Amino acid sequence: MAFIGFALLIAAGLTLIISSDAGSLAGLSQDQVGQLIPLLLVLILVASASFGRRIAFSQMLTGLVLWAGIFIVALAGYSYRYEIAGFSNRLLGEFSPGAAVIDETGGIARFRRGFGDTFRMQATINGAPVTMIFDTGASVVVLTGRDARAAGISLNGLRFTVPVQTANGMGKAAIVALDRIEVGGITRRNIRAFVAEPGALDTSLLGMSYLRTLKAYSVSRDTLELKG
Repeated sequence: MAFIGFALLIAAGLTLIISSDAGSLAGLSQDQVGQLIPLLLVLILVASASFGRRIAFSQMLTGLVLWAGIFIVALAGYSYRYEIAGFSNRLLGEFSPGAAVIDETGGIARFRRGFGDTFRMQATINGAPVTMIFDTGASVVVLTGRDARAAGISLNGLRFTVPVQTANGMGKAAIVALDRIEVGGITRRNIRAFVAEPGALDTSLLGMSYLRTLKAYSVSRDTLELKG
């Protein structure tokens, strides 16, 4: 009972600190500390169940250390939740170069350079997932025939009259307009694009007709950054 009373006094003290104009506590704001108090009370109640039985002092000490460790880990995880989220996003980018690491607050999407010294990314065109390569040398977005069909564009009736230079050599393409294209959470509508004739292109290209609509884009070492 003495332990429970002492723990409740600690919780009450934290509450008084929050209610007063005491600034921050251990680097946490008053609101953050206030959100942690319910967790502290739950830990007190769980720990009190152990003290309701007759147990050896060594077991009691071990339990105290265990619960103190759990509380510290929970506090540290809460305090550094944004850093942990950022680290997990960077780790995801390393293992999956095509996946975007998105900074929601700044409207920024980052991609890691993949194999072949290119930036491959997972885009969505007219609701269909499409793998694309970042290419500032392409004046417009260029789709393979396969990706165009996935995006709901019928190849029947397209006029492949525009000469284009591709990795496979010279080819022909048809002009289309994309209703919607989204890359790393950055969406644009009514974007001019080409559909390459079958066999002319292996992977779709994210070209300037999309890139020039962005506030900025930059490449720093192995990172591509798109700012919407």
